[in-house]
Amino acid sequence: MDISLSNKNAFVGGSSAGIGQAVAIELAALGANVTLVARTESALQQTLQRLDVSQGQQHSYLVADFSDSQHLLKQVWALLEKQPIHILINNTGGPPGGPILNARPEEFLKAYHNHLLCNHLLAQAMLPGMQAAGYGRIINIISTSVKEPIENLGVSNTTRWAVAAWAKTLAGEVGQWGITVNNVLPGFTRTGRLYDLIEKRATAAGVPVAALEEEFRRQVPLGRFAEPEEVAAAVAFLASPAAAYINGINLPVDGGRTKSL
Repeated sequence: MDISLSNKNAFVGGSSAGIGQAVAIELAALGANVTLVARTESALQQTLQRLDVSQGQQHSYLVADFSDSQHLLKQVWALLEKQPIHILINNTGGPPGGPILNARPEEFLKAYHNHLLCNHLLAQAMLPGMQAAGYGRIINIISTSVKEPIENLGVSNTTRWAVAAWAKTLAGEVGQWGITVNNVLPGFTRTGRLYDLIEKRATAAGVPVAALEEEFRRQVPLGRFAEPEEVAAAVAFLASPAAAYINGINLPVDGGRTKSL
């Protein structure tokens, strides 16, 4: 099975921590040249030091905030003048939690901008290079909420569905060039966002954090949270030559928590 990413260039959003960082490390381990993208330069520099260079890879980073799409695109165009991107990992921090009934219009607009719009702009910029190279993978890190809405994440649930629909539509259009578009749906994963969510819910409910954490674990048939590296392994497979005929799917990595097929 061919999972080598030698001579492939990858662009990984939100790669200074959590799932994004784990994805960047895994893609580099498979031989890819990785461009890290996040808001905090010091964290990007630390991640850069963790990337494998045993196959002679050249890694780099961009300091960018997805809320400023014009600045992001300016840096991306400068990068594309030097090299094509073969693997685009769309990943950025999720919207704040809260009931959908309480959500303000600007919360939806910000979430759609940072996720749907930026994903679209990045794909548009990078697709010509993928076409020319005869190799392209667009992988969106979204959420199991595209299968089952998650309580108290109203804006996030809505936005993730939009991204999933965009990806499915795009998959049908770019498949003719051998380019695939897929979504990875992490379940409860051991990241700062999960523990922040648990802490806020515990505070609101007036229950101990440890008790709510255990309640979350009981929802997972495997009885534990995922490690970021386990989600990264799924992403890396979809990015590889071995996954060339997998297109337009939603892949849950959730330990069996979602009850839908």
